[in-house]
Amino acid sequence: MNRADFENSFRKLLADATSQKANTGCYACERCEGCQDCTFCVGSKNCSRCTYCRDCDDTRDSSHCIRAKQCLQCQHCVDCERCVRSAYLTKSIGCSDCTYCFGCVGLAKKDFHILNVPYPRDEWFKIVKQLEKELRIDRTPASASA
Repeated sequence: MNRADFENSFRKLLADATSQKANTGCYACERCEGCQDCTFCVGSKNCSRCTYCRDCDDTRDSSHCIRAKQCLQCQHCVDCERCVRSAYLTKSIGCSDCTYCFGCVGLAKKDFHILNVPYPRDEWFKIVKQLEKELRIDRTPASASA
């Protein structure tokens, strides 16, 4: 095998993988494409082992996430990208091992932050409630959107 053969075979393999729209091993998922072993998800693409997720892309081992992209082992995250082992994040990117963060970027092992700034727990909930209202954050779960 030479370089040209490798490159041609690799491009074909990649094209075949990205054109895959059938779900495999999924249960009770609706309008999902290319997902594997997911349950009760809606409108998600290329996810694996997710449960009750909605409109997620390339997300793995997560549950109750909405519009998560490339997240791994996350729960109840909304509008997040590339987050890992985190829960209750909103509009956050690249966070890991975090909980209750809103609009945060690149944090690790942090709780109750807004825009990477720490807040007392009770103040955090008050501010986030107002922000979600003003930003019109949609938290409709997967089971209710079908």
